[in-house]
Amino acid sequence: MNVKRETTAKPAVMDTLEISEHQATVGHCFSDNAKMTMRNVNVFYGEKQAIFDVNVDIAKNEVIAMIGPSGCGKSTFLRSLNRMNDTVEGCRVEGDVRMDGEDLYAPKLDVVELRARVGMVFQKPNPFPKTIYDNVAYGPKIHGLADTRVDLDEIVENSLRKASLWEEVKERLHQSGTGLSGGQQQRLCIARAIAVSPEVILMDEPCSALDPIATAKIEELIEELSENFTIAIVTHSMQQAARVSHRTAYFHLGRLIEVNPTEQVFTMPEHDLTEAYITGRFG
Repeated sequence: MNVKRETTAKPAVMDTLEISEHQATVGHCFSDNAKMTMRNVNVFYGEKQAIFDVNVDIAKNEVIAMIGPSGCGKSTFLRSLNRMNDTVEGCRVEGDVRMDGEDLYAPKLDVVELRARVGMVFQKPNPFPKTIYDNVAYGPKIHGLADTRVDLDEIVENSLRKASLWEEVKERLHQSGTGLSGGQQQRLCIARAIAVSPEVILMDEPCSALDPIATAKIEELIEELSENFTIAIVTHSMQQAARVSHRTAYFHLGRLIEVNPTEQVFTMPEHDLTEAYITGRFG
């Protein structure tokens, strides 16, 4: 992956584990092959600022993991990428968020269309109280992606195959999606997101409610999906970030501290705050 080096200087040790408000993010923040670009992004809940001046690119077909202590802002930042924060009363986003150069906060932008292009998979599986088939077919129907029932059948099957679920459910497509196991429900939600042909998939701790076997299947799926999609994943598991991502972004108290290739973050982090977190000194 072709990324630009922003800085090589290692910050001085901060005994209090604090960061200056003027401290720039260290590492490989930007890309020559960016799918999404974020510049000077700030997020507020009322008077409280949750995200401070985040600058980062997400490359095409990249898996970028966002890690950090609980409450550090990683999920808030993720939700700003498809304007899910618009649904939170009192929340406002400042700065520049673009996909392929298009301003995602332009006043005339169709937010419904945006959320089809930038899909979201949430922490807890949330299938609709519909059949497995109708869960996957819902988006394509709304967006007019299928002209005939045959077209819709093809979209449903292809989406379930891409989500590694087809073989498990093909004989019960007309049973309720809520009757599946937790891991199957999460893969169904991924199939539902894929069905509208998104360009980017956002995942907010998609495995936190799953057992290790289901988690392993989702992680395998993420690797497969990255061949066709750009993926940003928030995870509470550093081991998961190490397994699935190309780059890892470390957040601390609403600030993006470091972005670097994942192997480097977990073996030779550039910032002392990153090192303190991954070695368990806090978090």
